Amino acid sequence: MAQFEALYGRWCRSPAGWFEVVEFALIGPELVYESIDKVRLIRERLKTAQSWQKYYADARRRDLEFEVRKVAYELELPSELAPIHAVFHVSMLKKCIGDPVSILPSEGLGVDENLSYEEVPVDMLDRQVKRLRNKEVVSVKVFWRNLVEGATWEVEADMKSRYHHLFPSTPFPT
Repeated sequence: MAQFEALYGRWCRSPAGWFEVVEFALIGPELVYESIDKVRLIRERLKTAQSWQKYYADARRRDLEFEVRKVAYELELPSELAPIHAVFHVSMLKKCIGDPVSILPSEGLGVDENLSYEEVPVDMLDRQVKRLRNKEVVSVKVFWRNLVEGATWEVEADMKSRYHHLFPSTPFPT
């Protein structure tokens, strides 16, 4: 494909095609034939350049071969974890050297059939009041039973509505 055609999406009209046949007499047939020869020479040199580019590209080109790799593993899970899909992509798995002491039985964790459990607050550790533009937001630091981080800040009004038994009759000091 010629560069002009690649750039503009159509053939380049040579200067010979710019003129009507009747205009040949005005310009002179030598000029028209000379421009046609130059266009022919340009096309030949473009073809030569393209063939050299193809030669160099083909010399460096090599066929790619890919090997098939195993990217999924199927785990053998205990019967109580049957609802979990047992096939995992390798990017989701991490190498773990198990410690038999740290393995907990799944019966005592309170795991439901859908493998979820309810976090249970154990104690209120702290209380803080944040002042916004027009109101105050009271938060309490709650220590949870199964949470890895241990404690989180929660809105006091929400915690009182769900776990009123944790709040003492005397308020926290501010």
